[in-house]
Amino acid sequence: MKIVLALGGNALQSNPKDKSAAGQLETCKETAKSIIDLIEQGHSIAIVHGNGPQVGQILSSVETAHKTNDSNVLFPFDVCGAFSQGYIGYHLQNAIEEELYKRNIKKSVGTVITQVLVDKNDYGFQNPTKPIGSFYSKDEADILAHEKGYIMKEDAGRGYRRVVPSPKPIDVIEKDIIKGLFESGKIVISCGGGGIPVVKEGSMVKGVAAVIDKDFAAEKLAEILDADMLLILTAIDKVSINFNSPNEKKLDSITLDQLNKYIEEKQFAPGSMLPKVEACKKFIEFDNDKIAIIASLSKAKEAINGLSGTKIIKSV
Repeated sequence: MKIVLALGGNALQSNPKDKSAAGQLETCKETAKSIIDLIEQGHSIAIVHGNGPQVGQILSSVETAHKTNDSNVLFPFDVCGAFSQGYIGYHLQNAIEEELYKRNIKKSVGTVITQVLVDKNDYGFQNPTKPIGSFYSKDEADILAHEKGYIMKEDAGRGYRRVVPSPKPIDVIEKDIIKGLFESGKIVISCGGGGIPVVKEGSMVKGVAAVIDKDFAAEKLAEILDADMLLILTAIDKVSINFNSPNEKKLDSITLDQLNKYIEEKQFAPGSMLPKVEACKKFIEFDNDKIAIIASLSKAKEAINGLSGTKIIKSV
């Protein structure tokens, strides 16, 4: 089976108190076990990962260095996204290669630094909502807004932060390279952090300051690779309705009609479960014969075998 795997933040930093490179590498080693479990079952795997904490750390470090000495380069956000793809890809490659070696599996793994095309007229550009980078005082925020053109918003009483748009992906620039590697049997890591957002400028593309949701990027990649399954791995075993209430209900499966009803009822939190279920919905709408599952990282193999997770289906 051809599977596109979307890895949530817990696959990279399971301990929120340990955001070090060493801590991330250890978490990736545990993640690699779940990935290689699927390889052992004979599945072909393409991996998409998030980068929220990591790109924030990179940007904060860059901003702090620049504030300390303005001769230090204030790298643009799309470049910081590229940094994060290389950094996380390196850790995942390292962990996966080690697990392949332990199990005596002869397979190659590689990371593709990926640009993802978005529409410059996407509604997300009219309403930037994704906070990134350091916190600033009101005076500092006003200076950045004036000098850099940043959109700065107050963030939960903690200070002001830059906010950027979250447009939807419409294509993957390196799709032919990714597809070639995938079809030749390689484990491919791509579209990291949702990909580096780029827009068309004539015959070329240009990076923009934005964040593409990694679940939507994974769905787009699954379409491109003609994957059989979109598997979104997160910190929970199943999708729930009435979450965190006395009448919470875990769901084994959801039809598209039920899913639309739950979305209308606002059952799923924006920025958390909502993009995951919407990405699954889009994949099933793309091809009714496809499979979409949301499951726990630790139970990936069980989810594939129908023993865990929530399956999104067209109808009963």
